[in-house]
Amino acid sequence: MNPKVKRILSAICYFSLFFAPFLFPAVVYFAVQDHGITYHAKRSFLSHLFPLIAIPLGIIISAETEFNMTAIIISVILFGLTSFAVMVWNIIQGIKVFTR
Repeated sequence: MNPKVKRILSAICYFSLFFAPFLFPAVVYFAVQDHGITYHAKRSFLSHLFPLIAIPLGIIISAETEFNMTAIIISVILFGLTSFAVMVWNIIQGIKVFTR
């Protein structure tokens, strides 16, 4: 496979956070036989799972504390900001892979 195509496909796995967060990396992981591409597809898929787990967990914690304002603020800081950090990480990784 062409090295440029490998870079583009690997980068799109990270950028798919905005258009097909779980589907695209999973399809690439199972459809492509290249080790480098599947490595990036797996990393991006796992990083896309974090917000899926973190945001509902924050909502559950807030609900269990009867929507105590302190619990809501801690949940937003803990889970919201880390989900934002994961989004930024995906963008940075996509750019790094693409520009290599």
